[in-house]
Amino acid sequence: MKTMIKAMLAVAMMGSTATVAIAQDQVVNQHAFAKIVTVKQALGMKDDSKVQLKGHVVKSVGDEKYQFRDSTGTITVEIDDELWQGKPVSAKTPITIIGEVDVDYKPAKRVEIDVDEVRFN
Repeated sequence: MKTMIKAMLAVAMMGSTATVAIAQDQVVNQHAFAKIVTVKQALGMKDDSKVQLKGHVVKSVGDEKYQFRDSTGTITVEIDDELWQGKPVSAKTPITIIGEVDVDYKPAKRVEIDVDEVRFN
């Protein structure tokens, strides 16, 4: 408890806007976790939003880019080769991807997911 009070005082003294947990089981860095969303939701999110999607990679579109699909739609995802962990994946393999929304406005608006982790369900 003394450590928590010291941390709270340190934050207050620094003038930080950080949220400090009062209860030990309350999460203070919730924004750092990937939100579980659908493809439809991800398509409307802000750049750099952390997301987690469950679905299937349905095809390769070249240079570590793939079409990812769930029941709400399809989105392009960028998955580095090493994230596959040497496992074969087909359009029927259920996976969870964790990454960030990447919005580009030039020449036209394009939304993709830059994948940090692939989980095999």
